[in-house]
Amino acid sequence: MSDFILEPSDNPGAHERHLVRRHNNPLFEDKQTELDQASQLKAQEKDHEILMAYQKTLHSLFNQAVSLKPNEESETILRIKSEFDELYETACNIADDQSDNKKAIRSLIDSIMKTVIAAAGNDSQAQQELQQETMARDTHFELLKCQLVGDLINPESPIQQDELVATLLSANKDDLALCLQIFDPKQLVLIVEEGEVLLNRLGGQRIDIQEAAENIVFIQGFISYVSQYQEV
Repeated sequence: MSDFILEPSDNPGAHERHLVRRHNNPLFEDKQTELDQASQLKAQEKDHEILMAYQKTLHSLFNQAVSLKPNEESETILRIKSEFDELYETACNIADDQSDNKKAIRSLIDSIMKTVIAAAGNDSQAQQELQQETMARDTHFELLKCQLVGDLINPESPIQQDELVATLLSANKDDLALCLQIFDPKQLVLIVEEGEVLLNRLGGQRIDIQEAAENIVFIQGFISYVSQYQEV
């Protein structure tokens, strides 16, 4: 392995995380990597670019939020709320510690939602829809506590489609349990099928696949659980 000169980031971004994930990982086959100064620096630079763009957007959106008028049009309020929702997703998978920013974003989203709920007045259907939206957002944000979830749903994710199976089979069980919730049963069945083909191929090369095989079993168990739940 090449000399590892740079120190790993304390809070790496998606590109550096994926570089580390593929490091000497046979599950990625010809896409496995070795950490060296050049590859790590390149990944960190990509993550830094994303971080700078995020900070610029965050600053602009905060300014728009504090400039809202008491009688602001609902269309403008909902647009800003939607952009904060997307920005929260970004904050969950970029580099550096974003804890304070995420708290601030959540606080602003909550404030905006209170305004929207108040504007709905006695409209029971609107109130019900807003309550469902809030519950769905809370569930989504809970999943985003797992950075791998954020990496997988990110449209600009460094995880390529043909790396999905290897990525999931490399995950620890806690992360895997959360990640599986973003896939439907048909997708999970395909992941298992592709995973079994991959492990059969690697098993013939005398590569240790025990943890990956355990993840296959875990996914199969999750599929069975979801199937039973849907039948109830």
